[in-house]
Amino acid sequence: MKSIVKHSSRKAAFTIIELLTVMSIIVILIGLLVPSLNMARRFAKKLTQRNQLRIVGIGIEFFNNEWDGYPPSGAFDGNGQEYCGAMKLAEAMIGKDLLGFHPDSAFRADGLDATGRQLYDPLTLGARKELFLQLDNANVNMLSEIYGPGNTSSFRENTIVLCDIYKRDMRTGRKTGMPILYYKAETSNKLHDPNFAPTPTDNMGNIYNFNDNQAMFALGKPWEDPGKLSTHSLSVPSRFYKNTRNDQISTLNLPYKTDSYILISAGYDAEYGTADDICNFDWKYRE
Repeated sequence: MKSIVKHSSRKAAFTIIELLTVMSIIVILIGLLVPSLNMARRFAKKLTQRNQLRIVGIGIEFFNNEWDGYPPSGAFDGNGQEYCGAMKLAEAMIGKDLLGFHPDSAFRADGLDATGRQLYDPLTLGARKELFLQLDNANVNMLSEIYGPGNTSSFRENTIVLCDIYKRDMRTGRKTGMPILYYKAETSNKLHDPNFAPTPTDNMGNIYNFNDNQAMFALGKPWEDPGKLSTHSLSVPSRFYKNTRNDQISTLNLPYKTDSYILISAGYDAEYGTADDICNFDWKYRE
């Protein structure tokens, strides 16, 4: 006798409870995965930023070999105008117009030499040096593109700076990084102590002068409302000297890079003087 097997016409399907269980598992997995992906992205960005500083450093060494000295980084030019370390770095690497450094430069904000002759115009191209830093690696922006027209204080709006790779939306409507800060070591000095109160024109015995880029901090945070009076943590002298101190040397209070220069990127949060800053040395954040 043949057995009769009844086949149900209903198709197998997930129950509501099973669907909710699967969805809950997916949400949990996403919650675990997203932070890991964000950490991986930030780590990759950090490596890219370190590489950019390394390339800029190579350009600075080319400049040093050519002129037997590193570019200056003082807060003012020889004419008494504000022209900080970040701006002098850009001029040294690519010129004030991206066409190369002029050998007669006096590192003046107006682009004149010591006698008042205009250096950075098309007629002087024959005298220019080749770029010490290729434009593909320079990430160049004018101050007005970062901070906005009318928000550059005493600095000329068309002054160029080298920016880091952490691009973000600025209030100008542009997406840019923050300027790379540059400080040149005064090798004849032996101190690293904010208590000796350096002035913009006198290191007071310190190897580095925190004032070299102080006027840049005063421009504020260009992604915030211009009416918001907020500045960068690195504008405080103690923060600068603590975070550039070389703690591998326990017998003396000395900075990293005592005989050359310091480069600082504001890092992921775009604020100078916080834990995620990236430098050409082992930045260790200290309150």
